[in-house]
Amino acid sequence: MADDAAPTFDEVVEKQRAADQAHNRVEELRHSLGPPTEHKWTRQQTVTYETAWRAWRDLDREAQSTLAEYARTRGRARQEVQEDVQTAVRSRDSE
Repeated sequence: MADDAAPTFDEVVEKQRAADQAHNRVEELRHSLGPPTEHKWTRQQTVTYETAWRAWRDLDREAQSTLAEYARTRGRARQEVQEDVQTAVRSRDSE
């Protein structure tokens, strides 16, 4: 997306999809490693988890920013666009 171009709906959906996939990775790691307060993680496990968590955080921040920009440039309510994006993400993931 160019700096001077408003994002498209497809760009918003793809950014949200990437953030959701990153979140799923964090959840998978939490499940497989167990809570750090109950299990002693190795240094590598800690680095892997923290890297995944930061990726999720950054991708989610970017997705939310893009969603807000999309809603603003189209004069739509952010919540309305969020619902449309979530529906599109679920639809594309089930294909």
